[in-house]
Amino acid sequence: MALTDVIVKDLTAAMKAQNKFELSVLRLLKTALQNEKINKMHDLSDEEAIAVIKRQVKQRKDSIAEYSKYGKTLEVANLNKEIECLTKYLPEELSEDDINKVLDDVFAELKPNSIKDMGKVMKEATSRLGSNADMSLVSSLVKARLS
Repeated sequence: MALTDVIVKDLTAAMKAQNKFELSVLRLLKTALQNEKINKMHDLSDEEAIAVIKRQVKQRKDSIAEYSKYGKTLEVANLNKEIECLTKYLPEELSEDDINKVLDDVFAELKPNSIKDMGKVMKEATSRLGSNADMSLVSSLVKARLS
């Protein structure tokens, strides 16, 4: 079953269970998936759907950072619950240790000299890690190694 079908099925279950919070999160996600489907002009693959979900999670994490700055704890708690609801549709992310192992191989192969080589390193790391890693973490790890 495609990921989008699972989301629609869960949306229906949340509707039947009258779980208003999960229902609102899934409706927003379904809308984002629909918009992406319209933009791409074809049904979304699971990879494309995962990319949309990751964007939704990233938006919420960015909002958490903003709300935290101004002490809005209720909004932060709600956004954390939304992230929790969305991440169950994402594949398990690689741990920092696993990412470091891949980066060790990339650095051994490319032998980068300075921060100027970050683009090459990130391109290779992205192709090896795929969508199973938090790319902001990968970027910070690469930057730390190159500095």
